[in-house]
Amino acid sequence: MANAQNSNNSLLISEILDKVHKAKTKSQKIEILRKNDTSALRMIIKASFDPTKKWVIPAGEVPFKKNDAPIGTEHTVLASEARKLFHFIEGGDNETKQSQKENMFIQMCEGLHESEAEVVIAAKDKRLHQVYKGLSKDVVKEAFGWDDNYMIPEPEVYPQAPGSASGI
Repeated sequence: MANAQNSNNSLLISEILDKVHKAKTKSQKIEILRKNDTSALRMIIKASFDPTKKWVIPAGEVPFKKNDAPIGTEHTVLASEARKLFHFIEGGDNETKQSQKENMFIQMCEGLHESEAEVVIAAKDKRLHQVYKGLSKDVVKEAFGWDDNYMIPEPEVYPQAPGSASGI
């Protein structure tokens, strides 16, 4: 899996999803996702597609001030902010009050480039596949090797090292 840092040669998650949207074939879409595979990209996509992941942030518009800083100069990137998503998923953070979670979500959106804020809002509303046509459940499952539960299936047989288990 690729590194989740945003260096000069890595794309914003919104740019990756836009490339998937513009790709003509399923195989091209899968290749783009695999080439840009990061834990953050997987988290965002899983949070949108996996029906067992319920967001605690209300559906619909988010009242945030758009960050109009040019791409590359924004305060934060979704690749690094994705690690905070557990706060906004049901069961992920039972300690923080709902109003505090909503404020944290707004602050996160305000720190991101507008295009990335739109990605996380679309993921929250389970509509990434509507915003980025061609980002289907079949494409993401094949790209990341996920099963129908959006998990990597366990191997049927675990590989055995040669020799005895005691190491003798």
